[in-house]
Amino acid sequence: MKLLTDKQKAAIDELLEKMTLEEKIGQMNQISPSIVGGFDVSFEELIEMMTDGRISKEEFGRLMAGAKQDFHDDVNRAGGLSSVLVSDPEVINSLQKIAVEQTRLGIPLIIGFDVIHGFRTVVPIALAEAGTFEPELFEKTGRIAAKESRASGIAWHFAPMLDISRDARWGRISEGPGEDPYLASVFAKARIRGLQNDDENPENYVAACLKHYVAYGACESGRDYNTTSMAKSMLHNTYLPPFKAAVEEGAATVMASFNDLNGVPCTVNNYTLRKILKEDYGFEGFVVSDANAIRECIIHGIAEDEQDAAVKAASAGMDMDMGTWIYSKELKSAVESGKLDITCIDEAVRRILGIKMRLGLFEKPYVTEEEMHRYDKLPEEHLAHALEVAEKSIVLLKNNDVLPLKKTAKISLTGALADMPEEVLGSWAISGRADDCVTILQGLKNAGADVSYHPCCGPEGEIDEAEVKAAVLDGDVIIAVVGEFASMSGEASSRADISLPGRQQELLKMLLDSKKPVIAVLMNGRPLALSWESEHVPAILECWHLGVQMGNAVANVLFGDVNPGGKLTCTFPAMTGQCPMYYNTPKTGRPASKSKFTSRYLDAPLEPVYPFGYGLSYTNFKYSDMDIQEEKDCLKVSVVLENTGDRDGSETVQLYMHDVSASIVRPVKEMKGFSKEYLKAGESRKVTITLSKDQMGFYDDDAIYHLEDGRFIIYIGGNSKECLKQEININF
Repeated sequence: MKLLTDKQKAAIDELLEKMTLEEKIGQMNQISPSIVGGFDVSFEELIEMMTDGRISKEEFGRLMAGAKQDFHDDVNRAGGLSSVLVSDPEVINSLQKIAVEQTRLGIPLIIGFDVIHGFRTVVPIALAEAGTFEPELFEKTGRIAAKESRASGIAWHFAPMLDISRDARWGRISEGPGEDPYLASVFAKARIRGLQNDDENPENYVAACLKHYVAYGACESGRDYNTTSMAKSMLHNTYLPPFKAAVEEGAATVMASFNDLNGVPCTVNNYTLRKILKEDYGFEGFVVSDANAIRECIIHGIAEDEQDAAVKAASAGMDMDMGTWIYSKELKSAVESGKLDITCIDEAVRRILGIKMRLGLFEKPYVTEEEMHRYDKLPEEHLAHALEVAEKSIVLLKNNDVLPLKKTAKISLTGALADMPEEVLGSWAISGRADDCVTILQGLKNAGADVSYHPCCGPEGEIDEAEVKAAVLDGDVIIAVVGEFASMSGEASSRADISLPGRQQELLKMLLDSKKPVIAVLMNGRPLALSWESEHVPAILECWHLGVQMGNAVANVLFGDVNPGGKLTCTFPAMTGQCPMYYNTPKTGRPASKSKFTSRYLDAPLEPVYPFGYGLSYTNFKYSDMDIQEEKDCLKVSVVLENTGDRDGSETVQLYMHDVSASIVRPVKEMKGFSKEYLKAGESRKVTITLSKDQMGFYDDDAIYHLEDGRFIIYIGGNSKECLKQEININF
């Protein structure tokens, strides 16, 4: 996104001079359309009634059919709106027309929307896409999403989600790049480039919004919206790095998270918003609250009433209120009574106007009829990208010589998830359409498979034993599609038990009793506890929720047209009770071992089922000849990688580090680099990864960065567990 010109800066100064206090506060107000009519309770209560089962989805739909949306045109006309959450391009144009042509100053709206993993072309959830370890793909996903949404008038994405997630019980782990700060930082930078840096046509870029700032992924016990508490060293070493990286890449906006951090909600947290983000990181864009978060500060108990919440939020650096109207109602009297300095409002408005100008909204606030319909049919280029990302996101977890399948195999496909188009999209795919989705059943048919389909059971409900018997009789090989509905992960979808939901494990047992080869194809939005499945099922493919091309991608991998190369971006525990479980844990004085008096559970294995960075292939890779060459500013770490199998394939070479002795306890391993390598069968290659010495330090509990001389162990290998290693002494 282009920087502001001197002319634009002058225009902002001129606007600020002309604006009344009410108009300034209007620029700090974002709303969703109100739903009115057709029912006797508020829309918010109606949603709650549906989610807790008091009314059915069908009854909700009937009530909504008699409702209408109130877009608050009178408030807009008075200059009281800055942003509206809406996606219909015709509605967007009508709202922009009011803002641009019927207000005193003609300031356009900025239309925001949740575009987490694709707009119209839905690609794999971020937890899966990050497992490709290909920044070029992360970037292209952002660029395609920006083009598609901008054609509908949406110029602001509430993405990327950069929460470090170490607890698989938390549903929102699906939305981000996983548990590792280094990988998340690489993901962050690439996504920002894709969303904001389309130099070919500036009208195609959008403003990214980093969320959720900060430490939301550390919610206690993995329960959504729960409290977070941590030392400053943990905050700066683990949870802040991807946000810092994205700000350095030029991210335009930031969304504060719901949670409190060490007792202060992030919505009103001066330390995280003003001190770290705006002062230390030099962030020049604006900060928006999450939905209803300013009002929730009263429920938190940090604010006495709505005015107190408004003053605390604005003072802390919260530039825009999402959805509560609290700024509109309370900030004017707060300024007039001296509770809030006008400079807080002027600064916020200056930041907001700056982003609107950088997006070109003053020059082009509307979308044309041609633009509105440009992506009614998804372009082949976009579909090809969705397919490539989906194929490369699939992780082969286990294979006892069952895969790949021959095209002549007679397949029984089981599991309700195998033919549910909307489920391939995953959580937060609001703009995706079921009509664009390829199910696993359809993907197998597209590949010319000899397949019979038997739903048998899904994540909920009973097992159809007649279908199970038919499946066992029909096929020479059985593919069982098991996992979670999309609604079982994402926001407000924490789970206390992350084993396969429903009776799906029973289904697998029944299928295995046939003594025929069984392949488990997983569709899920989080790591699952797969101890039994890993022990008994001969082949397991982790396929996540892969988006519109899921079925074709899964078929291509099953038949070996594509050799799987995806790696896990999060640890898979053996049991739910091991959560949170992650590879880069701080080193304890009594590391887990078979001895009782060590850091372990009596009733659980010491290790996860599958570690971070893990993923098999249809070929084999051998690591040898590790070498470290120290230079002035970096280490050059090399290894010889050899494809010892009979298939071409890819391998992600992963570099880790351990600081042996430091002034604070350091993790047992930390990822510091990776390289995705494609090798033909029998090919070998020397792979070198550069580790900058600046990366080898850490923040202490005063948030001061240290580079300390001493011993370091450097690891290189195919996952966080299986590595070659060497020790080196470094004097910084």
